[in-house]
Amino acid sequence: MEFKYFPCILALLPVVLIVVGSQVEAEADSLASEAYWKSVLPNTPIPKSLNHLLHPSTEWQENKGTAVNVGHGGVGVYTGKPGHRTNVGVRKGGVTVGTRTKRGKPVYVGVHPGYSPFNYYYAATETQLRDDPNVALFFVEKDLHPGKTMNLHFSDSDQYTTEAKFLPRKVSESIPFSSNKLPEILHKFSVDPSSDEAVVIKKTIKECEDTAVNGEEKLCATSLESMVDFSTSRLGKDVEVMSTAADTAEMKKYSVVGVKSMSSGKPAVVCHKQKYPYAVFYCHETSKTAVYKVSLAAADMSRAEAVAVCHRDTAAWNPKHLAFRVLKVKPGSVPICHFLPADHVVWTHKN
Repeated sequence: MEFKYFPCILALLPVVLIVVGSQVEAEADSLASEAYWKSVLPNTPIPKSLNHLLHPSTEWQENKGTAVNVGHGGVGVYTGKPGHRTNVGVRKGGVTVGTRTKRGKPVYVGVHPGYSPFNYYYAATETQLRDDPNVALFFVEKDLHPGKTMNLHFSDSDQYTTEAKFLPRKVSESIPFSSNKLPEILHKFSVDPSSDEAVVIKKTIKECEDTAVNGEEKLCATSLESMVDFSTSRLGKDVEVMSTAADTAEMKKYSVVGVKSMSSGKPAVVCHKQKYPYAVFYCHETSKTAVYKVSLAAADMSRAEAVAVCHRDTAAWNPKHLAFRVLKVKPGSVPICHFLPADHVVWTHKN
Protein backbone atom coordinates (compact mmCIF):
# COMPACT_ATOMS: atom_id res chain seq x y z
CA MET A 1 0.00 0.00 0.00
CA GLU A 2 1.38 3.43 -0.93
CA PHE A 3 2.76 5.70 1.82
CA LYS A 4 0.34 8.53 0.99
CA TYR A 5 -2.55 6.47 2.44
CA PHE A 6 -0.89 5.91 5.83
CA PRO A 7 -2.24 9.10 7.50
CA CYS A 8 -5.79 8.10 6.60
CA ILE A 9 -5.23 4.57 7.89
CA LEU A 10 -3.68 5.87 11.12
CA ALA A 11 -6.69 8.12 11.63
CA LEU A 12 -8.91 5.05 11.42
CA LEU A 13 -6.92 2.96 13.88
CA PRO A 14 -8.71 4.21 17.06
CA VAL A 15 -12.08 3.35 15.49
CA VAL A 16 -10.87 -0.04 14.32
CA LEU A 17 -9.38 -0.86 17.72
CA ILE A 18 -12.55 0.16 19.54
CA VAL A 19 -14.74 -1.90 17.24
CA VAL A 20 -12.45 -4.91 17.26
CA GLY A 21 -12.58 -4.69 21.05
CA SER A 22 -16.38 -4.59 20.91
CA GLN A 23 -16.43 -7.61 18.63
CA VAL A 24 -14.08 -9.51 20.92
CA GLU A 25 -16.36 -8.68 23.84
CA ALA A 26 -19.43 -9.82 21.88
CA GLU A 27 -17.71 -13.09 20.97
CA ALA A 28 -16.74 -13.51 24.63
CA ASP A 29 -20.38 -13.01 25.64
CA SER A 30 -21.44 -15.69 23.16
CA LEU A 31 -18.79 -18.03 24.51
CA ALA A 32 -20.07 -17.28 28.01
CA SER A 33 -23.60 -18.29 26.95
CA GLU A 34 -22.25 -21.50 25.46
CA ALA A 35 -20.15 -22.12 28.56
CA TYR A 36 -23.24 -21.66 30.74
CA TRP A 37 -25.08 -24.33 28.75
CA LYS A 38 -22.15 -26.73 29.11
CA SER A 39 -21.82 -26.05 32.84
CA VAL A 40 -25.51 -26.86 33.46
CA LEU A 41 -25.90 -29.54 30.78
CA PRO A 42 -22.47 -31.12 30.26
CA ASN A 43 -23.95 -34.25 28.68
CA THR A 44 -26.44 -32.51 26.38
CA PRO A 45 -25.18 -31.07 23.08
CA ILE A 46 -26.51 -27.71 21.93
CA PRO A 47 -28.71 -28.39 18.90
CA LYS A 48 -27.77 -26.71 15.64
CA SER A 49 -31.00 -24.68 15.69
CA LEU A 50 -29.77 -22.90 18.83
CA ASN A 51 -26.04 -22.92 18.20
CA HIS A 52 -26.26 -20.79 15.06
CA LEU A 53 -28.12 -18.13 17.06
CA LEU A 54 -25.18 -17.62 19.42
CA HIS A 55 -22.87 -15.78 17.05
CA PRO A 56 -23.10 -12.00 17.48
CA SER A 57 -24.05 -9.66 14.68
CA THR A 58 -23.17 -5.99 14.25
CA GLU A 59 -25.93 -5.46 11.69
CA TRP A 60 -28.25 -3.84 14.22
CA GLN A 61 -27.29 -1.17 16.70
CA GLU A 62 -29.38 0.93 19.04
CA ASN A 63 -29.29 4.37 17.44
CA LYS A 64 -25.65 4.66 16.53
CA GLY A 65 -22.76 2.30 16.06
CA THR A 66 -19.57 1.33 14.37
CA ALA A 67 -18.78 -1.93 12.64
CA VAL A 68 -15.62 -3.25 11.10
CA ASN A 69 -14.93 -6.02 8.62
CA VAL A 70 -11.38 -7.33 8.22
CA GLY A 71 -10.75 -9.53 5.20
CA HIS A 72 -8.17 -10.46 2.60
CA GLY A 73 -9.08 -7.37 0.59
CA GLY A 74 -8.44 -4.90 3.41
CA VAL A 75 -10.48 -3.25 6.13
CA GLY A 76 -14.00 -1.85 5.92
CA VAL A 77 -15.32 0.45 8.65
CA TYR A 78 -18.93 1.58 8.94
CA THR A 79 -19.74 4.38 11.35
CA GLY A 80 -22.75 6.48 12.25
CA LYS A 81 -26.44 5.82 12.66
CA PRO A 82 -27.69 2.53 11.20
CA GLY A 83 -30.01 4.41 8.85
CA HIS A 84 -27.23 6.61 7.49
CA ARG A 85 -23.82 5.02 7.79
CA THR A 86 -20.50 6.34 6.58
CA ASN A 87 -18.37 3.72 4.88
CA VAL A 88 -14.59 3.88 4.97
CA GLY A 89 -12.83 1.23 2.93
CA VAL A 90 -9.09 0.52 3.03
CA ARG A 91 -8.21 -1.62 0.05
CA LYS A 92 -5.20 -2.36 -2.13
CA GLY A 93 -6.24 0.50 -4.36
CA GLY A 94 -6.30 3.08 -1.57
CA VAL A 95 -8.88 4.62 0.76
CA THR A 96 -12.45 5.39 -0.21
CA VAL A 97 -15.02 7.25 1.86
CA GLY A 98 -18.71 7.45 1.11
CA THR A 99 -22.17 7.16 2.59
CA ARG A 100 -24.97 4.70 1.99
CA THR A 101 -28.42 4.11 3.32
CA LYS A 102 -28.89 1.08 5.55
CA ARG A 103 -31.93 0.13 7.58
CA GLY A 104 -30.97 -0.01 11.19
CA LYS A 105 -33.70 -2.42 12.17
CA PRO A 106 -34.44 -6.10 11.66
CA VAL A 107 -35.30 -7.34 8.18
CA TYR A 108 -38.85 -8.65 8.05
CA VAL A 109 -39.16 -10.81 4.95
CA GLY A 110 -42.56 -12.31 4.29
CA VAL A 111 -43.72 -11.31 7.76
CA HIS A 112 -47.30 -10.12 8.12
CA PRO A 113 -49.09 -9.20 11.32
CA GLY A 114 -50.62 -12.26 12.92
CA TYR A 115 -50.28 -14.72 15.76
CA SER A 116 -48.13 -17.81 15.82
CA PRO A 117 -49.96 -20.98 14.73
CA PHE A 118 -48.52 -22.59 17.87
CA ASN A 119 -50.38 -20.24 20.20
CA TYR A 120 -53.56 -22.19 20.87
CA TYR A 121 -55.66 -19.24 22.06
CA TYR A 122 -55.94 -17.57 18.68
CA ALA A 123 -58.12 -18.14 15.66
CA ALA A 124 -56.75 -18.71 12.19
CA THR A 125 -57.39 -16.16 9.48
CA GLU A 126 -58.37 -16.99 5.91
CA THR A 127 -54.93 -15.74 4.88
CA GLN A 128 -53.28 -18.32 7.13
CA LEU A 129 -55.40 -21.09 5.67
CA ARG A 130 -54.35 -20.10 2.15
CA ASP A 131 -50.74 -19.03 2.63
CA ASP A 132 -49.26 -20.37 5.85
CA PRO A 133 -46.75 -23.18 5.19
CA ASN A 134 -47.35 -24.40 8.77
CA VAL A 135 -50.83 -25.57 7.74
CA ALA A 136 -49.31 -28.84 6.54
CA LEU A 137 -47.56 -29.40 9.86
CA PHE A 138 -50.81 -30.34 11.67
CA PHE A 139 -52.16 -33.90 11.65
CA VAL A 140 -53.94 -36.38 13.94
CA GLU A 141 -51.96 -38.85 16.04
CA LYS A 142 -53.45 -41.95 14.42
CA ASP A 143 -51.71 -40.93 11.17
CA LEU A 144 -48.28 -41.17 12.78
CA HIS A 145 -47.20 -44.58 11.47
CA PRO A 146 -44.77 -45.97 8.87
CA GLY A 147 -46.13 -45.74 5.34
CA LYS A 148 -48.21 -42.61 5.93
CA THR A 149 -47.53 -39.92 3.30
CA MET A 150 -47.70 -36.16 3.95
CA ASN A 151 -46.96 -33.02 1.94
CA LEU A 152 -44.61 -31.07 4.20
CA HIS A 153 -42.57 -27.89 4.07
CA PHE A 154 -39.72 -27.71 6.59
CA SER A 155 -38.37 -24.20 6.34
CA ASP A 156 -35.36 -23.31 8.51
CA SER A 157 -36.76 -19.81 8.92
CA ASP A 158 -37.15 -16.69 6.85
CA GLN A 159 -34.45 -14.05 6.59
CA TYR A 160 -35.84 -12.12 9.54
CA THR A 161 -35.67 -14.98 12.04
CA THR A 162 -32.30 -16.11 10.69
CA GLU A 163 -30.80 -12.73 11.52
CA ALA A 164 -32.35 -12.53 14.97
CA LYS A 165 -29.52 -13.77 17.19
CA PHE A 166 -29.40 -14.47 20.92
CA LEU A 167 -28.30 -11.62 23.12
CA PRO A 168 -26.21 -12.38 26.21
CA ARG A 169 -28.43 -12.48 29.30
CA LYS A 170 -26.91 -9.36 30.83
CA VAL A 171 -27.76 -7.45 27.63
CA SER A 172 -31.26 -8.83 27.09
CA GLU A 173 -32.20 -8.14 30.70
CA SER A 174 -31.20 -4.49 30.24
CA ILE A 175 -33.68 -4.05 27.35
CA PRO A 176 -37.39 -3.52 28.16
CA PHE A 177 -39.71 -6.35 27.15
CA SER A 178 -43.26 -5.38 28.10
CA SER A 179 -46.33 -3.82 26.50
CA ASN A 180 -46.11 -0.68 28.61
CA LYS A 181 -42.58 -0.06 27.29
CA LEU A 182 -43.50 -0.53 23.62
CA PRO A 183 -42.64 3.04 22.47
CA GLU A 184 -39.20 2.73 24.05
CA ILE A 185 -38.66 -0.69 22.43
CA LEU A 186 -39.65 0.56 18.96
CA HIS A 187 -37.36 3.57 19.32
CA LYS A 188 -34.45 1.41 20.45
CA PHE A 189 -34.70 -0.70 17.29
CA SER A 190 -35.60 2.18 14.94
CA VAL A 191 -39.00 0.67 14.09
CA ASP A 192 -41.75 2.93 12.75
CA PRO A 193 -44.75 2.67 15.17
CA SER A 194 -47.14 2.57 12.19
CA SER A 195 -45.34 -0.28 10.41
CA ASP A 196 -46.14 -3.99 10.14
CA GLU A 197 -42.90 -4.63 12.03
CA ALA A 198 -44.26 -2.68 15.01
CA VAL A 199 -47.48 -4.74 14.94
CA VAL A 200 -45.47 -7.98 14.93
CA ILE A 201 -43.32 -6.84 17.87
CA LYS A 202 -46.40 -5.76 19.83
CA LYS A 203 -48.16 -9.09 19.25
CA THR A 204 -45.09 -11.10 20.20
CA ILE A 205 -44.88 -9.26 23.52
CA LYS A 206 -48.63 -9.71 24.10
CA GLU A 207 -48.40 -13.46 23.48
CA CYS A 208 -45.59 -13.60 26.00
CA GLU A 209 -47.68 -11.74 28.57
CA ASP A 210 -50.87 -13.78 28.09
CA THR A 211 -51.84 -16.52 30.53
CA ALA A 212 -50.73 -19.99 29.46
CA VAL A 213 -53.29 -22.55 28.28
CA ASN A 214 -54.70 -24.67 31.13
CA GLY A 215 -52.38 -23.00 33.61
CA GLU A 216 -49.26 -24.48 32.00
CA GLU A 217 -45.97 -23.00 33.10
CA LYS A 218 -44.49 -20.72 30.43
CA LEU A 219 -41.73 -18.21 29.84
CA CYS A 220 -40.56 -16.13 26.92
CA ALA A 221 -36.83 -16.79 26.99
CA THR A 222 -34.88 -13.73 25.82
CA SER A 223 -31.49 -15.42 26.14
CA LEU A 224 -30.05 -18.91 25.89
CA GLU A 225 -29.33 -18.83 29.62
CA SER A 226 -32.96 -18.07 30.50
CA MET A 227 -34.13 -20.94 28.27
CA VAL A 228 -31.76 -23.32 30.04
CA ASP A 229 -32.91 -22.13 33.48
CA PHE A 230 -36.62 -22.45 32.70
CA SER A 231 -36.39 -25.85 31.01
CA THR A 232 -34.19 -27.43 33.69
CA SER A 233 -36.40 -25.99 36.43
CA ARG A 234 -39.31 -27.94 34.94
CA LEU A 235 -37.55 -31.14 33.84
CA GLY A 236 -34.27 -31.36 35.72
CA LYS A 237 -30.85 -31.64 34.07
CA ASP A 238 -31.03 -35.15 32.62
CA VAL A 239 -32.59 -33.94 29.37
CA GLU A 240 -32.44 -34.24 25.62
CA VAL A 241 -32.93 -31.18 23.38
CA MET A 242 -34.14 -31.76 19.83
CA SER A 243 -35.15 -29.88 16.72
CA THR A 244 -36.25 -30.78 13.21
CA ALA A 245 -33.61 -31.17 10.49
CA ALA A 246 -34.38 -31.56 6.77
CA ASP A 247 -32.30 -31.89 3.62
CA THR A 248 -34.36 -29.26 1.83
CA ALA A 249 -36.74 -26.40 2.57
CA GLU A 250 -38.89 -27.21 -0.48
CA MET A 251 -42.37 -28.65 -0.19
CA LYS A 252 -42.07 -32.43 -0.55
CA LYS A 253 -44.31 -35.47 -0.37
CA TYR A 254 -42.74 -37.46 2.45
CA SER A 255 -43.37 -41.00 3.63
CA VAL A 256 -43.04 -41.85 7.32
CA VAL A 257 -40.31 -44.51 7.61
CA GLY A 258 -39.81 -44.57 11.38
CA VAL A 259 -41.38 -43.29 14.61
CA LYS A 260 -39.67 -43.17 18.03
CA SER A 261 -41.36 -42.07 21.24
CA MET A 262 -39.26 -39.55 23.19
CA SER A 263 -41.46 -38.49 26.10
CA SER A 264 -42.50 -41.77 27.79
CA GLY A 265 -45.58 -40.05 29.20
CA LYS A 266 -43.51 -37.44 31.05
CA PRO A 267 -43.82 -33.64 30.69
CA ALA A 268 -41.85 -31.83 28.00
CA VAL A 269 -40.88 -28.21 27.35
CA VAL A 270 -41.50 -26.87 23.86
CA CYS A 271 -39.83 -23.62 22.78
CA HIS A 272 -41.21 -21.80 19.73
CA LYS A 273 -39.08 -19.16 17.97
CA GLN A 274 -40.84 -15.79 17.93
CA LYS A 275 -40.60 -12.91 15.48
CA TYR A 276 -38.57 -10.24 17.28
CA PRO A 277 -35.45 -8.07 16.74
CA TYR A 278 -33.35 -10.59 18.69
CA ALA A 279 -33.87 -14.28 19.48
CA VAL A 280 -36.90 -14.83 21.74
CA PHE A 281 -38.47 -18.23 22.36
CA TYR A 282 -41.95 -18.87 23.76
CA CYS A 283 -41.29 -21.86 26.04
CA HIS A 284 -44.06 -23.78 27.77
CA GLU A 285 -44.23 -26.97 29.79
CA THR A 286 -46.66 -29.47 28.34
CA SER A 287 -47.86 -32.34 30.52
CA LYS A 288 -50.61 -33.89 28.38
CA THR A 289 -48.47 -34.39 25.30
CA ALA A 290 -46.37 -37.01 23.56
CA VAL A 291 -43.14 -36.24 21.71
CA TYR A 292 -41.87 -38.30 18.79
CA LYS A 293 -38.86 -38.37 16.50
CA VAL A 294 -40.14 -39.09 13.01
CA SER A 295 -37.94 -40.24 10.12
CA LEU A 296 -39.27 -39.09 6.75
CA ALA A 297 -38.18 -39.81 3.18
CA ALA A 298 -39.24 -38.32 -0.16
CA ALA A 299 -39.20 -39.99 -3.58
CA ASP A 300 -36.14 -37.94 -4.65
CA MET A 301 -34.21 -39.33 -1.64
CA SER A 302 -34.60 -36.14 0.40
CA ARG A 303 -34.84 -36.97 4.08
CA ALA A 304 -35.96 -35.26 7.25
CA GLU A 305 -35.67 -36.09 10.93
CA ALA A 306 -38.67 -34.27 12.32
CA VAL A 307 -39.84 -33.68 15.87
CA ALA A 308 -43.58 -34.15 16.37
CA VAL A 309 -45.58 -33.01 19.39
CA CYS A 310 -49.02 -34.57 19.98
CA HIS A 311 -51.48 -32.77 22.26
CA ARG A 312 -53.82 -35.15 24.06
CA ASP A 313 -56.04 -32.42 25.56
CA THR A 314 -57.14 -29.61 23.20
CA ALA A 315 -60.41 -28.73 24.95
CA ALA A 316 -59.15 -25.26 25.98
CA TRP A 317 -57.93 -24.28 22.52
CA ASN A 318 -59.76 -21.68 20.45
CA PRO A 319 -62.37 -23.58 18.36
CA LYS A 320 -61.27 -21.55 15.33
CA HIS A 321 -57.60 -22.41 15.75
CA LEU A 322 -55.71 -23.31 12.58
CA ALA A 323 -55.41 -27.01 13.53
CA PHE A 324 -59.19 -27.52 13.87
CA ARG A 325 -59.93 -25.70 10.63
CA VAL A 326 -57.35 -27.71 8.70
CA LEU A 327 -58.24 -31.10 10.17
CA LYS A 328 -61.99 -30.45 10.46
CA VAL A 329 -62.22 -31.72 14.05
CA LYS A 330 -63.54 -30.20 17.26
CA PRO A 331 -61.60 -29.17 20.41
CA GLY A 332 -61.00 -32.11 22.73
CA SER A 333 -62.23 -34.71 20.23
CA VAL A 334 -58.93 -36.29 19.10
CA PRO A 335 -55.22 -35.85 19.89
CA ILE A 336 -53.73 -33.26 17.53
CA CYS A 337 -50.11 -33.35 16.45
CA HIS A 338 -47.81 -30.96 14.67
CA PHE A 339 -44.26 -31.13 13.43
CA LEU A 340 -41.94 -28.48 14.79
CA PRO A 341 -40.33 -26.07 12.33
CA ALA A 342 -36.54 -26.34 12.21
CA ASP A 343 -35.99 -23.23 14.35
CA HIS A 344 -38.08 -24.50 17.29
CA VAL A 345 -36.84 -26.90 19.98
CA VAL A 346 -38.30 -29.43 22.40
CA TRP A 347 -36.83 -30.54 25.72
CA THR A 348 -37.61 -34.00 27.09
CA HIS A 349 -36.39 -36.31 29.82
CA LYS A 350 -33.74 -38.67 28.50
CA ASN A 351 -35.18 -42.11 27.82
